[in-house]
Amino acid sequence: MKHHSNARAKTPKAVARGRNATPAARFKQRARPQSRRCVGSQDIAQPFSPPEDWHEPVGDGSPYRVKVQDPGKGYRHVVTPQQVRDRLAELPERFLEGLELVQLSRVTRKKQSFPCYGMQWGATLYLYPLEESLVETFYSPPGPDTVNESKMYGGRWAQPEPGVWTLTWTEETVRDYYLNNILIHELGHLLDERNSSYTDRERYAEWFAIHYGYLATGGRQSRRPRQKVRRRHHAG
Repeated sequence: MKHHSNARAKTPKAVARGRNATPAARFKQRARPQSRRCVGSQDIAQPFSPPEDWHEPVGDGSPYRVKVQDPGKGYRHVVTPQQVRDRLAELPERFLEGLELVQLSRVTRKKQSFPCYGMQWGATLYLYPLEESLVETFYSPPGPDTVNESKMYGGRWAQPEPGVWTLTWTEETVRDYYLNNILIHELGHLLDERNSSYTDRERYAEWFAIHYGYLATGGRQSRRPRQKVRRRHHAG
């Protein structure tokens, strides 16, 4: 069953704390995975599981890397490493100083029951694949926030039968959604060193994604469907 979840994950135990902690240790202290849409049967009061691959933060200032995993049968990555690099290159360089890795992750058996669009954990951003058909199916009514946000980027909702809702993307709209919402939102979590509660961190990441993702790429105006031009033929 898919539903919108605000589940919060456990923070990995830090090996050092305070000002004397190493960069890697400081990252581990705020390595709180945050997800745009974690869905599954898990109760929102329970912490959701960390990513399958935990990449230890190094903190040496090296440029971030992009790693690609096989998405899994029936799934596909909707953005390429170059598209990720190009999008991040449009942001101020200071935003990328703490980023070490962007991973286009696979869908495991665990993630099939508790999938995500994206996640931030430590110095790594994870982007998860989508169904090959680009059609997502929900068996509980999506919340207003979920519907409105996806519509902002061109997602189309339908209810083909009672108790079933579908969200359909195109190549263009889902790429826009991942590059200008999911990716930027997760980066916002990485940059947020002030907030500690889930609500405050989500609020900041939402603001960051709107400001540096949605509005920075034209907002609603740039995403309006193009009108077909009707040619009128006049009798001579």
